[in-house]
Amino acid sequence: MQPVDILMLKAMHPDVISGVERRFTLHRLDTAPDAEAFFREVGPRIRGLATGAQAPVDRTLIQRLPNLAVIASLGVGYDTIDTAAAAERGIIVTHTPDVLTDEVADLALGLLLATVRQIPQADRYLRGGHWPRQTYPLTPTLRGRTVGILGLGRIGRAIARRLEGFGVAIAYHGRRPQTDVPYAYHPTLLGLAEAADVLLVVAPGGPETTGLVDAAVLEALGPEGIVVNVARGSVIDEAALIQALRSGAILGAGLDVFAREPHVPPELIAMDHVVLLPHVGSASVQTRAAMGQLVVDNLVAFFDGRGPLTPVPETPWTAGA
Repeated sequence: MQPVDILMLKAMHPDVISGVERRFTLHRLDTAPDAEAFFREVGPRIRGLATGAQAPVDRTLIQRLPNLAVIASLGVGYDTIDTAAAAERGIIVTHTPDVLTDEVADLALGLLLATVRQIPQADRYLRGGHWPRQTYPLTPTLRGRTVGILGLGRIGRAIARRLEGFGVAIAYHGRRPQTDVPYAYHPTLLGLAEAADVLLVVAPGGPETTGLVDAAVLEALGPEGIVVNVARGSVIDEAALIQALRSGAILGAGLDVFAREPHVPPELIAMDHVVLLPHVGSASVQTRAAMGQLVVDNLVAFFDGRGPLTPVPETPWTAGA
């Protein structure tokens, strides 16, 4: 049997590349000398697509692959994939949930602590030789705070479980209340911001959540407010966040994601009361390897006739169908 042709849009984890090559015929768009010629000559043979958040899959791309059957994406978020266009063609879309949950939750807690207790700033202070002359200024604390979680999905729940050990009050906002958790539910994001002084953003990206954390929400957090975002940069109105940080409407922010990655606004880089990370929530050796393996496993399972292992909710597939 002729191996199935798989297209990879950009270089991915080495385990994904080797895993796909062991089972399929892999084509790399990023190394193709002529993209137009590639789509014309090879495009009709492509049955599967391996991709990630840095390589969007829009309607135009989907249309250029007339025999595409499955899109396997690395990451739990898939807002860069036009799932509606895929569904119209009956194309399966998969992602890599669960295997990164604990890693991202750990990072979120680390980023929160780093922001509140100013850990990177204190490190720079020591390295700059300032400690012998004067002790580092006192910092804010996590004690006595209410942490509001925007998006109580897999990662949001894992973060909440970790926060329980810190003895802080926990509340959340989402599409609907969840009956199996002890945390206070707020039917509006504004209500959550008014009740909390830490807003931890774990909501998925996409049109429905773009700019959801706006100036009014930031104002409601108050002058002791902290924003931590480990979801998608698009969920926060970045201009409003910069203004809130400048004016003192909130105390600080910890950001692992940005609206136009990898480009970070220079205004944020210049601020010392902001902790910035280059989108490393799931970026450990072990977790990225597990995510990569799940990309390969989804492709193998699909083309073996077993169906996708972790399809996204919008995908046109039902177990047992």
